[in-house]
Amino acid sequence: MEAVPRSAPASRGGSGRRACGAWGGGVWQPRPRPSAVRSGRGLPPLRLLPLRAARRAPPAPAMADSPGPAGGGRPRCPRAAPAVEPVLFLGTVALALQAPLCTQYLWDRLGAELGYNGSAASGAPGCGNASGAGDPRQQEVATLASHWNLYINLAGFFVGLFSVTLFGPWSDSVGRRPTLILPAVGMALQAAIYLLVMYLRLPVGYFLLGRILCGLMGDYNLILASCFAYVADISDQRSRTFRVAILEACLGMAGMLASIIGGQWRKAQGYINPFWLVFAVSLATALYAALCLQESVKERKPAKLFTLSHYVSVYRLYVAPGYQRSRQKLALYSLTFFLIVTIHFGARDIFVLYELSSPLCWGSDLIGYGSAASYLTYLSSLAGLRALQLCLEDTWVAELGLLSNISGLVLISLASTTPLMFTGYGILFLSMAATPVIRAKLSKLVDEKDQGALFASVACVEGLCSLVATGVFNSLYPASLHFMKGFPFLFGAIILLVPAALVGWIEISDTTPEYGHFTDAS
Repeated sequence: MEAVPRSAPASRGGSGRRACGAWGGGVWQPRPRPSAVRSGRGLPPLRLLPLRAARRAPPAPAMADSPGPAGGGRPRCPRAAPAVEPVLFLGTVALALQAPLCTQYLWDRLGAELGYNGSAASGAPGCGNASGAGDPRQQEVATLASHWNLYINLAGFFVGLFSVTLFGPWSDSVGRRPTLILPAVGMALQAAIYLLVMYLRLPVGYFLLGRILCGLMGDYNLILASCFAYVADISDQRSRTFRVAILEACLGMAGMLASIIGGQWRKAQGYINPFWLVFAVSLATALYAALCLQESVKERKPAKLFTLSHYVSVYRLYVAPGYQRSRQKLALYSLTFFLIVTIHFGARDIFVLYELSSPLCWGSDLIGYGSAASYLTYLSSLAGLRALQLCLEDTWVAELGLLSNISGLVLISLASTTPLMFTGYGILFLSMAATPVIRAKLSKLVDEKDQGALFASVACVEGLCSLVATGVFNSLYPASLHFMKGFPFLFGAIILLVPAALVGWIEISDTTPEYGHFTDAS
């Protein structure tokens, strides 16, 4: 051990820079600082390798999750990044392809069994071809197809209601990737059963079996919940709203792609080949989640799956003792989300019926353009949200989105010409900006370890929205034809005033205590 020279300076400044060390034998040998000399004798001097030696140092061992065989783990996609958007995009493509194809297959299959060969759109009322409107066989086919659709959707909803609230809280402990893989495999299994029904001409009741099996594995709602929980895990509170908006834009892009592919492909090649694509896309979703996606939960731990504690964790989000203001906001934001999504689903359900009938009498080409315009609102809302966040708080961006939604629905309710209808679609350009804001606000109200439970409950609310919207709007539309055909859209615009008021009231009430605090302090 080298002795410390007595000429070392007593202070850390001044001329001490010239006596801090020297080169000897190609190795830099610094002299210890005076504080280190006084605090302990016999400390060895710090030795720094020269630059050439440092370059020859062996690399650090690879981590188990890193790509390549060095980590000794399973092979992964190169440069794996926390990008969950492809999972949601692929899963939505599979769902958006499958749902309308299933409905059309039921119509054709049941119609063939009853000896009816017409199509559902052959008799659009008031457009010069109402010859099939009073055909009793057409009415019977429509009734049977709608009933089977109802049975399939109800089975998927109620089975999924229990499975999503079971798997969602479970993912808070074991990670998000298992709850992304399972529902994708379930959707592939459902598509396989549907293909067997088509190949073997099995009874359409087997569609119900496939839907139930898919629901037991979480269904599409579990993909939705896990993707949003994944984004909540990897984003901070400032960027979370925009990341959620990107996921919702993936919903729009996937729906647009599926609407373009599905109808034309079915006309050209029938049902079997498009369902093979549904099967392949579902498997691709599962493989991407298994091989290319990093885990987002930081502290994973083993947890039982079949236990009531998972349902209790969802229940506690809303009723557990704690900060009452947070529970109140959680309930109000959930109600706001329910109303907005219900109106969105309901209006989308009757757009085609509204456009087919008089006075618009659109053909398939205009209906396709209108569908594309409705899906473009996801992208325009994403761009508008990003731009408005530069100068406005998220709450007021949501208010502008609701204003866009209300204005567009009012104009569509009065539309009697094609230009006016497309103008209504244009005014809806910011209509999808409210839901990502509300999802992000819900996420910020709960702890990190409860994100899976929260978004599982949100997914169940979204499934309930679909059922309520289908029942309300499809009943309201025929009932209002004799006095105002566009009344359901006007009804939706009036209902949207409630979430607009709730969101504004929550924001204003959150700022009121701060002013009161400063008043008391003065």
